[in-house]
Amino acid sequence: MKKTEVKKLTMAAMLVALAVACSPFSIPIGASKCFPVQHLVNIVGGVFLGPWYSMAAAFCTSLIRNLMGTGTLLAFPGSMCGAFLCGYLYRKMKFLPAAYAGELFGTAVIGGLLAYPVATMVLGKEAALFAYVLPFFVSSAGGTVIAAVVVTALVKNKVLDQVLA
Repeated sequence: MKKTEVKKLTMAAMLVALAVACSPFSIPIGASKCFPVQHLVNIVGGVFLGPWYSMAAAFCTSLIRNLMGTGTLLAFPGSMCGAFLCGYLYRKMKFLPAAYAGELFGTAVIGGLLAYPVATMVLGKEAALFAYVLPFFVSSAGGTVIAAVVVTALVKNKVLDQVLA
């Protein structure tokens, strides 16, 4: 395994640990638990690690949170779609607002729509098709605002570039 891959894997694991450790901080909106720290982690991972590592970290975080009882199955589609799209758009455009938009759209719209079958077929809840789009957007927007401040500072000071170099 290359040294760069080990560094990326280590950073992804640290982001998972941060997200899991902050999992008690959630905001209930409708039937979902909104978790702004996850969106912060998604954006940091997407920008500095790329779409695949970020999506893997989102999956691991959702899995651990579900096993601990601090998350719901709805965390999987929202966090994973947002993390991947954030990383993908940033990799293609090298423009931070594209990463933020990717997290918002991926989590709120794509993840919100994918949460519908999870809620109705797996969890047995009655829900409208767009029922999770607004709650996911609110959660994602909060985390994105926090991430915009944090990621801008990290990029400006070249902190993570030195770590991952």
